[in-house]
Amino acid sequence: MAGKKQFPNGSWQYVFKKKGVLDKPIYLTFSTEAEGDEYAARLDALLSRGIVPAEHQQQERVLTIAELVREYERDAHPSAKDRGNFGTIIDKHGQVPLTELNAAWVDAWITEMKRLDKLAPATIRAKVGALARCTDWGMRKGLLTMPDHPLRTLPDGYSQYTSADSAIAGVRREDIERDRRLERGEYEQVLAKIEQGFLDRKQRPFALEPKSAYRCLFVLAVETAMRLREMFTLTAEQVDLGRKTVFLEKTKNGSKRQVPLSSVAREVLQAYLTDVGSLAPGAPIFPWWDGDTSSLNAVSDKLSSEFAEIFEQAICPGLRFHDLRHEATSRFFERTKLTDTQIMKITGHKSQRMLMRYANLRGTDLADALW
Repeated sequence: MAGKKQFPNGSWQYVFKKKGVLDKPIYLTFSTEAEGDEYAARLDALLSRGIVPAEHQQQERVLTIAELVREYERDAHPSAKDRGNFGTIIDKHGQVPLTELNAAWVDAWITEMKRLDKLAPATIRAKVGALARCTDWGMRKGLLTMPDHPLRTLPDGYSQYTSADSAIAGVRREDIERDRRLERGEYEQVLAKIEQGFLDRKQRPFALEPKSAYRCLFVLAVETAMRLREMFTLTAEQVDLGRKTVFLEKTKNGSKRQVPLSSVAREVLQAYLTDVGSLAPGAPIFPWWDGDTSSLNAVSDKLSSEFAEIFEQAICPGLRFHDLRHEATSRFFERTKLTDTQIMKITGHKSQRMLMRYANLRGTDLADALW
């Protein structure tokens, strides 16, 4: 509720404060208490819903990249990956005026990331993409104008190193497209290692507890093409075994999707959920994450590292957990009659090009399909 006080001249001052909604208090003066109470009731009702009327919104000018990013992070909820990229962008270029964001500046920035920072092409694309999404939002909000949008009109291959880039940087960074898939017998070897229940380490064995969680995560990855984070953050409410689906509310690219479950995926999930028993509403079904978004990266790194050890000790050299997404995507092509569009709906890829990066079809299998 607004605070109020009467001045000696008979007018009334009202003070409105709302943490998380108003950056600073709103002070309004009315001739009569009745008039003030009526207005205060309407404004309090809006503020309680997180709505700030246009006439009371801060009209601060956004002049630099850092200021634009700050507004974007406050209002648009960018992904954790984009937030991480913004940190390094602001450190070096936060004070660059928005009026300088033209093709020449973007080209110079990309050259700097190659020749001075020696970043991998994928990292360069991630940073450019993050800033592009931020400026998209800024233009919709009228905070800047970019008629030719130089972050969106870059040529194909802009992140690749030229001969001049490599000569000056002293290194040639290249995209490394993974094509590792499960070889014959490796699926069973991994399950056997998980069933063993521990990892051999120098000090003492590391227990894989509970074994059923590691087994379920591995099988789901191979059967569904879900990403590691999409799986270890699953709650019971997202799993609908009756409808044979898992609903992902927020994914890496920010979109929602429903993932169909094969009979194998349903079986392993049913067994695991039965083993777990009752869960608190909204609680993750897997034991590694406590629901704190600030720990997502740490949990991802921990599980990736543990599975790398599992694969190594299961005699699956060079296999990484993310390779299982390639394996699952390739299996959709090899074992089903689904169209490319249908497979993209399952995997969540936004373009045909990205889908093809994950479809590592074996030449021997393709040869068998020939005359």
